[in-house]
Amino acid sequence: MPTEVLFQTHLVLGYVAWLLCFGAYGLPWLSSMDRFAAHRAIATLHSFRFFGLVFILPGVVSPNLPASFAVTAAYGDFATGVLAMLALLTVRIPQLFWPFVVAFNLVGMADLIVDYYHAIQVGLPQRAGELGATYAIPIIYVPLLMITHIVALYFLVRPGAISGKV
Repeated sequence: MPTEVLFQTHLVLGYVAWLLCFGAYGLPWLSSMDRFAAHRAIATLHSFRFFGLVFILPGVVSPNLPASFAVTAAYGDFATGVLAMLALLTVRIPQLFWPFVVAFNLVGMADLIVDYYHAIQVGLPQRAGELGATYAIPIIYVPLLMITHIVALYFLVRPGAISGKV
């Protein structure tokens, strides 16, 4: 099977598996919480996005992996992770917590969309082997990140979404 077809199949099935899992377990769990606790849980997951810096770690990915993809993906993830950590560090200060929650979700979602765009531009599906050990990130981790950003933004825009509750 061609690399492009394998990558695209993995990507689609990553979304399907996470949507099934999230629909059965994650969304009911988050919906049962108050909004503050739900956003705190989502921020905790996204605080690990510093791991995206691995895209620029020599020896982990192929040196042929286009910098236009690798660098943007690495630093977009890093910025999102830092913003999520800042949200977690400010949980007792609602005036800071909520802006950081909005920021990490907007930056994180924009990062993933830009990464998808760059991946298409550089033909990443055909070159997926150049991802090396990071292959699992777009297949397993990114679908969960995108799904939780969508849920977080939904929770933010529903009526009464941002309260001062800590």
